[in-house]
Amino acid sequence: MSLDLNALAVFMLVAEEKSFRAAADRLGVTRSAVSQTMARLEATMGIALVRRTTRSVSLTEAGERLAVSLAPAIADIHAAVESAGSLGRRPRGQLRLAVSSIAETFLAGPLLAGFAGAYPEIQLDITVTDEEFDIVAEGYDAGVRLGEVIAQDMIAVPVSGEQRQSAVCAPAYLERAGVPKHPGDLVGHRCIGWRPAPRVAPYRWEFGVDGREFAVEVAPEITTNDMALMIKLAVAGAGITFGMEESFRAEVERGRLVPILEEFCPRFAGFYLYYPSRRNLAPKLRVLTDHLRTARSGMRG
Repeated sequence: MSLDLNALAVFMLVAEEKSFRAAADRLGVTRSAVSQTMARLEATMGIALVRRTTRSVSLTEAGERLAVSLAPAIADIHAAVESAGSLGRRPRGQLRLAVSSIAETFLAGPLLAGFAGAYPEIQLDITVTDEEFDIVAEGYDAGVRLGEVIAQDMIAVPVSGEQRQSAVCAPAYLERAGVPKHPGDLVGHRCIGWRPAPRVAPYRWEFGVDGREFAVEVAPEITTNDMALMIKLAVAGAGITFGMEESFRAEVERGRLVPILEEFCPRFAGFYLYYPSRRNLAPKLRVLTDHLRTARSGMRG
C-alpha cells in the first residue's frame, strides 16, 4: 500500500474540524477536493474512516484509531518544521495549553504575563479545564496538572512547590457547629463539595496521618465545579469546604476563613507543565519551559 502523506494530512484536518467544508477552507481548496482525497484514502486502506451525513462528519472506529495514532507523528512533523524554520529568528506561533483550574501559581497572572511580555510573537491559547484527556490527540502543545496524575511517559517541568489540600470554614460556622477533631467527624457537618463536571461524583476528601492516606466520603449539601463559588459560600458560613491550600490563602489571611484538621493534611508534589517526549521540541514550547525554570529558580532564591 503506497503511503499518501498529503491524504493523511487532509484526514487529520477533517478529524479535527468534523467537517469537509471547514477542512477545505483551511487548506484553501474546494470541498469536492477534500471529499475526493478522503475517498482515495479510504479506497487505499480498504476501510471507511468517516461517516458522512448531510449536516456532519464523524469518525468511524477505524478513523478514531488512525487519528489517535497519527496525532503524535503530526505534532513531531510540525515541531521539526518549526524548529528548522526558527533558526535565526525568535520563536513564534500559537501555543495551546490545557491547565487545571486549581493550578493557582501558574494561573495567578505574573508567570504568564512575564512570558507573554518576553515573547510577543507567541500567542498563548489557554483552556482552563479539569477534564482528563489526551492533550496530543486534542491538539494541545502541553498541559499543567498535579504531578501525581501525569502519565509517566510525559516530560514534566515543575511550575510550583509542594502543595497540600486544606479544609476551611468561616469562624462563625465553627462557633455554631463546633470544631471537628478528626476527618471522620466531617460526616456530621455541612460540607461544600467540588466536582469537575455535571453527572460526575463529587471528589472525595483525602487526608493522611503517619504516612497513611485515607479518604472521607462526605455528603455535600452544596456541590459545584466553581472554586470561587465554594470560597464565597464558605466565607458566608454555609459550611466546610476542601481544596488546594493556595486557593484559600487570601481569605485565610483576611481572617474570613479558618483552616481546620491541619495535622491530617500532608504535603505532596505540586503542579507540572507536561508534554510528550519528542526529539524535536517546538521552539515556542522550549522557551516556555526555560521561562518556567528561570521563574522557579527566582522563587527558590
